[in-house]
Amino acid sequence: MPKRTLIGLVTSDKMDKTVVVRVESIKEHPIYRRRYKSHQKYKAHDEANEYKTGDKVIIEESMPLSHDKRWKVIGRAA
Repeated sequence: MPKRTLIGLVTSDKMDKTVVVRVESIKEHPIYRRRYKSHQKYKAHDEANEYKTGDKVIIEESMPLSHDKRWKVIGRAA
């Protein structure tokens, strides 16, 4: 089974080897059919501490690396 990948924006790089990535998605209300933006934050593993706040990155699902870190950064998004 392929791993899930998401594209998001780095909002924090204050932790060692970890970045917080904000992923936005567009959802539709089930009754009113109006579209709205929703977002979720993920903690992702950044081994070399190379990604900084404001970078657009691709994250990939991985095995649990810590209590709340289950994603790792693969690279920059175009």
